[in-house]
Amino acid sequence: MAREKGEKVVAVNRRARHEYAIEKTYEAGIVLTGTEVKSLRAGHANLTDGYAFVDKGEAWLDQVNIPQYSQGTWTNHAAKRQRKLLLHKDEIVKIGQKAAAGGYTLVPLRLYFSDGRAKVEIAIAKGKTQYDKRQTLRERQDKREAERAMRTRNRLGD
Repeated sequence: MAREKGEKVVAVNRRARHEYAIEKTYEAGIVLTGTEVKSLRAGHANLTDGYAFVDKGEAWLDQVNIPQYSQGTWTNHAAKRQRKLLLHKDEIVKIGQKAAAGGYTLVPLRLYFSDGRAKVEIAIAKGKTQYDKRQTLRERQDKREAERAMRTRNRLGD
């Protein structure tokens, strides 16, 4: 049987980049049951309400919705259970210290398979204020308008 190669993205938390200022990202393995893996391979997951935390030297992912597998029986999993994250000890210590500092949180950005293994990208993030969100949207809109103006000018110049 040939092993999977490459990366297959299952879910992306687009809202996190709007709500938070991302400081640093980490790739973590995730401990899953069999039906969770099958549900993920089918492309079902939702990261929007999810967050991570460090407790007693272990990293955990909570409130990430992986729906029950449709062909699962009594062995099916709970959709929003806590799942253990697999990180190096020094990474867990760094993340825990940063999260304990005021204003920082751990947010899952995307859930994917890398060479057949389930991974989650988590970020140390600081919440944006309403002003910061508007500023980001304004910058993006200004950039888009500038690109549009450059395109039309280049077309007219030819």
